Amino acid sequence: MAEQRRPLTGYRRPDGRVGIRNHVIVLPVDDLSNAACEAAANIVPGTLAIPHAYGRLQFGEDLELHFRSIIGTGANPNVAAVVVIGIEPSWTERVVQGIAATGKPVEGFSIERHGDLRTIEKAARTLARFHQDASELQREPVERGELMLSIKCGESDTTSGLGSCPTTSEAVDRWVDAGGTVLFGETSELTGGEHLIAERCVNDEVRKKFQGLYDRYLARIEAEGANLLGSQPTQGNIRGGLSTIEEKAMGNIAKTGSVPVVDALEPAEAPTVPGLNFMDTSSAAAECVTLMAAAGAVLHLFPTGQGNVIGHPIEPVIKLTANPVTAETMTEHIDLDCSGLLRREYPLPHAGDQLMDICDRTINGRLTGAELMGHREFALTRLYPSA
Repeated sequence: MAEQRRPLTGYRRPDGRVGIRNHVIVLPVDDLSNAACEAAANIVPGTLAIPHAYGRLQFGEDLELHFRSIIGTGANPNVAAVVVIGIEPSWTERVVQGIAATGKPVEGFSIERHGDLRTIEKAARTLARFHQDASELQREPVERGELMLSIKCGESDTTSGLGSCPTTSEAVDRWVDAGGTVLFGETSELTGGEHLIAERCVNDEVRKKFQGLYDRYLARIEAEGANLLGSQPTQGNIRGGLSTIEEKAMGNIAKTGSVPVVDALEPAEAPTVPGLNFMDTSSAAAECVTLMAAAGAVLHLFPTGQGNVIGHPIEPVIKLTANPVTAETMTEHIDLDCSGLLRREYPLPHAGDQLMDICDRTINGRLTGAELMGHREFALTRLYPSA
């Protein structure tokens, strides 16, 4: 087991999982319920509404992904209690029951035959009670291996693959060595290096699952006859010196450590095997982090080159950069400047020590730059249009 540098504390939930934040949230089932959710949260300061754009007339696997994402968000260990609001009672109850399986307090309200005003009043009263109860919950000692970590990079440039991604890799290996679970994804940004991930899969079964997910992504792109240039790599990537998706993939893979890949997951699927898990996700920052938080991740590491400002409503996002210009011009967003690594001021393990220190302080309550700046990006992934 890897040695912990300082005592860690967190909130142990009724299902045994551990969170590092204690949010009380109002969760809409659908876009029609956003206004009621936001109104209820405004009445009870300190609570948080998480509006989104979807939840109506979805079907098939797209609908299942929606429920998995919404239920997973409410079930995340960083959430102490949840009020759910939906337009219709049946889907509202499905979300409530999914979250209730964790044992945490949850109550749902449907707007049909009640209207916004009555719904908001009932929801706000419940929210106030949940928030007051949550305020009495105490942190307790936890082990690193009890915390699920997720990783994703953004606005990458040449310094990402050379500095911030290898630094993240140090944290990944240490997290897994401590018995923890780590999620990585960004399926499109494995292109040209997908064989490297396949080679690291722990057995043939996992390798087949991973390859199937990657091939499915590739088939979607080929079916559209699309040219991803300009999207992958992005204009920011190109400006930062990454000319091809293969170059970008090498940096992406550089942050995944040296440990085996123990499983390959559908979007927002909760991992069941400790270790490094691949999840099929978009490479868009908000979508990717939202899917990983829905799977249970409580802390996210986000190496950036040109400077991405992503945050999330319930999962703290730690940003690190090895680009000295970004570190100087975007200080409010950057939690760790590891540009000294590229100036050869210290070796990679020292950069890893610095990142682990930031992780531990964030676990124990330190606010990230994204939290301080109010970044709460939440974007649901869609598989196809609604009916």
